[in-house]
Amino acid sequence: MGAGELDRYQLAGLDYRERGFSRPVEFERTGEGISAILRYETVRIGAEPHLTQDAALAELIQTLHQQGYRQLRTQVSFRNGLYLGSQELWAEYPDPAPPPKPEGLIAKIAGWFRPRRADNANS
Repeated sequence: MGAGELDRYQLAGLDYRERGFSRPVEFERTGEGISAILRYETVRIGAEPHLTQDAALAELIQTLHQQGYRQLRTQVSFRNGLYLGSQELWAEYPDPAPPPKPEGLIAKIAGWFRPRRADNANS
């Protein structure tokens, strides 16, 4: 890697089937900026070009979250052409909040028959 090269990251987490994975993130320079790409099994998931690697990586993480990937984290393995190995700390990306579950009439009625918690019993 020469001067001006892009940093390299390792991305780990759980895929949409709850299987663990760890793969390198590829970055590509285009006329419009830098794109982040994850190749996982037979899929290629990419982000739109951004001005910085960090912005491209953030969009890739967001895209993966939208596709059901969870517990995502990254670690820089090369910075400015220098191999860092596992010296850098992992950056973790919180999972998005799950969408609220619609509560229908049957769920409300079933809730009437659930045991009450002790801290709410005197309310």
